[in-house]
Amino acid sequence: MNERAIHVLEFQKVRQALAQHASSSLGKEKANTLMPSPSFEKVQIWHEQTDEAATIVRKKGHVPLGGMSDIRPHIKRAEIGGALNPEELSAVALTIYAGQQMQRFTDDLREEGEDLPHLYETIDHIHGLAELRRHIEQCIDEHGAVSDSASHTLGVIRRQRRTTESRVRDKLNQMTKSSSTQKMLSDSIITIRNDRFVVPVKQEYRQAIGGIVHDQSASGQTLFIEPQAVVTMNNELRQLRVKEKEEVERILRMLSGEVAEETEALMTNVSTLAEVDFWFAKAFYGAAIKASRPALDETGHTKLFQARHPLLDSSEAVPSDIELGGDFHTMVITGPNTGGKTVTLKTFGLITFMGQAGLQIPARDGSKIGIFENVFADIGDEQSIEQSLSTFSSHMTQIVDILKEVNSNSLVLFDELGAGTDPQEGAALAMAILDEVHKKGASTIATTHYPELKAYGYNREGVINASVEFNTETLQPTYRLLIGVPGRSNAFDISRRLGLEEDIVAKAADQVGVESHKVNNMILSLERSRKRAEEDKEAAEAHLAEAEALHRSLEEELAQFQEEKERLYQKAEERAEKTLAASRAEAEEIIQQLRTLQKQSQQDIKDHELIEAKKRLEEASPKLTGKKKKPAIPKKPRHQNLQPGDEVKHIPFGQHGHIVAKRGENEFEVQLGVLKVKASLDDLQYVSRPEPVETRPLSVVKGRGQPVKTEIDLRGERYEDALHRLEKYVDEALLSGYPRVSIIHGKGTGALRKGVQQFVKQHRSIKSSRMGESGEGGSGVTVIELK
Repeated sequence: MNERAIHVLEFQKVRQALAQHASSSLGKEKANTLMPSPSFEKVQIWHEQTDEAATIVRKKGHVPLGGMSDIRPHIKRAEIGGALNPEELSAVALTIYAGQQMQRFTDDLREEGEDLPHLYETIDHIHGLAELRRHIEQCIDEHGAVSDSASHTLGVIRRQRRTTESRVRDKLNQMTKSSSTQKMLSDSIITIRNDRFVVPVKQEYRQAIGGIVHDQSASGQTLFIEPQAVVTMNNELRQLRVKEKEEVERILRMLSGEVAEETEALMTNVSTLAEVDFWFAKAFYGAAIKASRPALDETGHTKLFQARHPLLDSSEAVPSDIELGGDFHTMVITGPNTGGKTVTLKTFGLITFMGQAGLQIPARDGSKIGIFENVFADIGDEQSIEQSLSTFSSHMTQIVDILKEVNSNSLVLFDELGAGTDPQEGAALAMAILDEVHKKGASTIATTHYPELKAYGYNREGVINASVEFNTETLQPTYRLLIGVPGRSNAFDISRRLGLEEDIVAKAADQVGVESHKVNNMILSLERSRKRAEEDKEAAEAHLAEAEALHRSLEEELAQFQEEKERLYQKAEERAEKTLAASRAEAEEIIQQLRTLQKQSQQDIKDHELIEAKKRLEEASPKLTGKKKKPAIPKKPRHQNLQPGDEVKHIPFGQHGHIVAKRGENEFEVQLGVLKVKASLDDLQYVSRPEPVETRPLSVVKGRGQPVKTEIDLRGERYEDALHRLEKYVDEALLSGYPRVSIIHGKGTGALRKGVQQFVKQHRSIKSSRMGESGEGGSGVTVIELK
């Protein structure tokens, strides 16, 4: 990528902001050296990696990357035979621990079924090195010192040293507390000089104390003397310290040798953790600037929705929609100074760099960026006093270099093209440069305040005008980019608003040519037309949304009406069928009584007469239309246009239910027995769709009384009253010919349920019983089969 474009677009500031989100110096190093790539395949992989990290950040909120550090210098020194100090060895152990933490973290993600192929593949390169970490932590304590347990010898030496130190202190304490000695001391304390215990003695008592002088105060009035009584013990202590130092050095050399043996594995761990830290830095940075993953386009077509400059405060930056490519690949942005043209130019270029570096971009979801082989930018005043170059000369030097390298796969950004020289010559030169770059097929955005370039896009294919909106009421730019509308001069309007006399403004207007007036009037007309079109579009979208909401509401109400109608019809027909069954049972009972009378009285009642009587009874029974069988619906694909009322199978639960309502494009509310759950389209399998129920008259069934219900509710009854009602209800159900009924007793303390179950077992007319299923009330209901 062009280094000058990197500089003028301030991509280095994006890298600095990115580095702040890294957990280690390794991640910061990668962030600070990040460069955009011209390779479509590489950029695609980078975005996949960033997206995986962003998914984890969104779901987990953290990543266990603490403890890792750049241990590469330590590893290299150990490899060439150098001894590492305790702090360096601790850093090695902590980095190994960081790798183990990430391994456990990704193992948990695997078990949860997260689809993160890049992360899994990368973490699999980490070596556990548990034995090396254990050995280092056994020898080096949490304070970065070699611990007593590092070796048996070191433990013995340190115990001896502490014992000897205690003896020396005891001896000196006796001296400092002695009344005869205290007057000779400057202070009753024990101190250390040259690694030997001494006491502060007044100058005049030097001979009285005796011993070795190791130091004196600045005034010379106090001497730090090692009394003769502790010289031998101090010598012994010194020898123990030498042995301790030798043993510590031996332990550090041993551990450093173990580190050297794992050089390759440790280097792999470091590079892997640095890469993962870098991915998560990109994810955290994207979340901080409210960025999104862009789609990638190999043809260079860029379409940004609500794009913001990444270095500006997101609450202050004005978002803009920017498009380049497709029908046009050259855009000329015109308008007054301080209107936001340069910010728009930099926003487009910087977002392009971010996208090609694998970073999420500060734009709305659905945006896409083109992948360019190179990006060239001529932005800002590059005047050089040392090189005796004017602003114009400096810009032309850069433009000449750009024209030498630009091709059809380049992005070129020109700021104030042709500025710094005679306006007519500058405008003509700007158009010629644009023609040359346009002819080479490069994607180009140029800003200018030359009025001659306002008509540039009208007579050239693939070129479009744009401007940054300016509010003449507030005298402030809105920073909104208007594609297809060239900028117009607002000097006269601004002057009037600021109080300049009208006759002066009128005289100035007379000096402007007729053609310029026509152009400004044309631009003003375009702006008004655009605003009307935007207002009409917003109104149309609002009406459409309202109509869609009303349509969905009516569909739901219709589905509920059809469901309720079918339920009522089915309930009425079931009641009629049960009444009919009771009538037939009554007829059978009458015939049975006639047979009994025939046998008992030997009357001449013939069989054909009995059959004829039964036929008359059947003819007297009400005739039902009968429920039409629904035609078999062929099994439909799993994914189809599901609608409320459809019977479906909830695949994860393995249960059947029906759709209550549609809550989103691919989300439904499903009734599974007594449960109502939300499910996605992928969780549902279509089973059947209910046929519309035909409305037909029901025959009136005349029985001996009100039909008996197929269930009885005993909840809230006293125990004896409940069993009495139950006994009466079973008799009535038998007379009605019901094959199956439900007894609702509730769960409660279980007393009523046990009583019902005991009654069911003892009743001679009950064939079998079972507890209710999940859709029938569960253990609060007993379903019985009648004989």
